[in-house]
Amino acid sequence: MSVTLFDLTGKTALVTGSSRGLGLAFAKGLAQAGASVILNGTNDENLEVARAQLQGLGLSTRVSAFDVTNEQSVICAFQELDANGIKVDVLVNNAGIQFRKPMLELETKDWHRVLDTNLTAAFIVGREAAKRMAERGHGKIINIGSLTSELARATVAPYTVAKGGIKMLTKAMAAEWGELGIQANAIGPGYMVTDMNEALINNPKFDEWVKSRTPMRRWGRPEELAGTCIYLASDASNYVSGQIIYADGGMISVL
Repeated sequence: MSVTLFDLTGKTALVTGSSRGLGLAFAKGLAQAGASVILNGTNDENLEVARAQLQGLGLSTRVSAFDVTNEQSVICAFQELDANGIKVDVLVNNAGIQFRKPMLELETKDWHRVLDTNLTAAFIVGREAAKRMAERGHGKIINIGSLTSELARATVAPYTVAKGGIKMLTKAMAAEWGELGIQANAIGPGYMVTDMNEALINNPKFDEWVKSRTPMRRWGRPEELAGTCIYLASDASNYVSGQIIYADGGMISVL
């Protein structure tokens, strides 16, 4: 098997929520594998910082600022890409938020806010990307799930439900779009060192729990997810679809 199977030269990848954290790590990894990457977010300043960082490494990078929860904004963004002759070969549905609250205290508006961002947006962006991929007869969609695609934890019910939905959305995409030449898969990260988890990392009790619960006895690093993303974006995974790969230091495999 040739390593050229993993070469993304000539491909364009759109990574939602990629101005920092996991999204930026995915974008960097894909670009290092040869792809031209499109960074996405809603904060122009953060996007420009991220673009400068990747371009400083000699990586092909552009920006498409739109709100993944706004359907019309998503549609307009893809129409703009069409007008500029930019074809998205790989979509990474990464944008997401967290909100911690016991369910008995959880307001419906916060429930909807998390599901709209973490699940419904993946459908909307995925649909718009897939319409264009189907016309060309090929494409890769990578949805970002979580350990909570499989396991629940107290105080993060909407996040857990959304990520469980991501697992099944991925299977639905594979079921409907496989014959169109599109492969849809997901990555389920474990506990990672990111801004979203900063409060948990700085909580000695929670930090100890993560390390004791994870067979590798540590938190994951965002860059450690890049290889899985490259694999799922490349020709190496052309007969893989509807799967979720957990990159979690072994946590989900043990009691």
